[in-house]
Order: sequence, then structure tokens, then C-alpha cells
Amino acid sequence: MSTTLETHTEASALRRAMLRVKDSVSLRHFLAAGQWAVTLLICAFLIVPVVMSILAGLTVNYFRGVSSGLTLQWLGQVWTQYRDSVFLSLEIALATLVITLIIGVPAGYVLARSKTRASRIVEELLVLPIALPGLASALALLVLYGGITVFRTSAAFIVVGHVVFTLPFMVRAVAAVASSTDLRTLEEGAASLGATFWQRFTTIVLPNVRPGIVAGALAVLTLSIGEFNLTWMLHTPDTKTLPVGLADTYASLRIEIGSAYTILFFIMTMPLLVAMQWLGVDATGQRRLGKKPGKKSPASRAS
Repeated sequence: MSTTLETHTEASALRRAMLRVKDSVSLRHFLAAGQWAVTLLICAFLIVPVVMSILAGLTVNYFRGVSSGLTLQWLGQVWTQYRDSVFLSLEIALATLVITLIIGVPAGYVLARSKTRASRIVEELLVLPIALPGLASALALLVLYGGITVFRTSAAFIVVGHVVFTLPFMVRAVAAVASSTDLRTLEEGAASLGATFWQRFTTIVLPNVRPGIVAGALAVLTLSIGEFNLTWMLHTPDTKTLPVGLADTYASLRIEIGSAYTILFFIMTMPLLVAMQWLGVDATGQRRLGKKPGKKSPASRAS
């Protein structure tokens, strides 16, 4: 009799345990479904306006929608009127990249190697342009250099503003990778074999911080091409960049042309964003690139 009761009790306990597991699994599935639903709604909220804007630039009449027919005439008109802005934006972005590479890579390396309080202060000062609104930085540049007419009316003035804004991203990206690598040990080993500083920098430092350089370069290009607030204050009618031209098209022209300009802007920036996503870096360029499976890190190869 006692054996039968024990068996019945164990069976009841087992059924209760199975019910709890089933309820737990159902709850997890419900929560997962809820998370997916929220994520999809947020994606739709963000993506649908972009899709509608792109469609507006490809339709004959925005107010009639796709039923009015599709056309590329608005893109052709935008390219005819604003291609100079496209090339100017690319030139400014490339010039900004070159300057930030020349200044930012050595600065990031030095800040990563130095452990003093002064280096931390310098690093925090470099971040100030990000903390300040772009309009404030542009106003400071205008106050300091606005009286130099030749400089003020040239694209170099915008390049300076973009360097001030994007330099922290390059420095932080390089410093983050350099800090995670034991460069000091590798350099000391190379120095003991007679390598000069330049040889150590080009054969050890640069290969090891290359992920940070790539991350910083992509961030600098993306931010420079898309920067509006600072550029809007610094530009002149002869130095109108893509974002400024985009604002002008939406303010003064019909919505189809503004949307076509958005398509042009999208075509220019999307490859950079895809590259950043593929390489595993965020928009600020501060997250360290992940290592691909099956490949040794630069530090391992240098060792």
C-alpha cells in the first residue's frame, strides 16, 4: 500500500514539474514573440518613412503615388543641378580623412601608451567638440578665422571644421585597439634587435592598430559626408555640400526633387554604413573590431 502511495506521489510530482516546465517554455515563447513584435514595429516606424521618401523621388507625381508612374527624371535633374555639391562633399571628406589619419593615428598611439594623468586630460579635451553642438563649434571658428576672407570662402574652412569634429573618433578608435594590444612588449623586443622607432612604428604599431584605423576612417568619412549643423554655418554659396543642398531642395523645390536628392545621398552613404556593419564597428568608430574566426590577430603575427 505504501509503495503504491509513493508511486502515485512521485507521478503527481513529475506531472507538476512537467507542467511548470511547459508553462515556463510557453512564457519564454510569449516573451520572445513580444520582443520580435516590438522590434519589427520599431523597424517599420524607422524604415517606412525612408522607403516612402525614396519612392517619392522615383514617382512622376508624389501626391498621386506610384499610380502616376515611375521615372528617373528627378534624379537626373538633381544630378545636373547638384553634382558639384556631390564632388565637393567627397573632396572635403577625403581631405578630412587624410588630415585625421596624419594627426589621429599618432595621437591615439601616444595616448594609449601613456598612462599619465595629463594624457587622460588631453583625451577628454579631444572629446569636447563632440559634446558641444556643431553650431557652437562653427561659431567659434567663425569668430577666430572669419576675418580671413580667402580662408573663410574656401572649402578648406569646412575641412578644418570637419577635422575638429571627426578627429576624436579617429583618436579614440586607434587608442582603443592600441590599448588592447601589448605593443610595448613587441616594441621592446624589436628595439632589442636593433629596430629604429620608424621601423617599429611601421612594422609593429601600424599593423596592430589597423582595425582601429579602418574603424576610424569609416566613421570619419560617414560623419564628414553627412555633417550638416557645422557645415551649414561654415558654407558659402560656392561651398555647398550634400547635406546643405539636401536642406535647400526640401525648403525651396518640389518634394520629388528633394526625395531624389535623398536617394543620391543614400547611395553615397549606404556603402559606408554597410562596411561599418560588416566590420563590426559602430557609428562612432569607438568599438573594437572583432577578429574573424580562423585568423590570427596582428599581435600574434607580429609575435
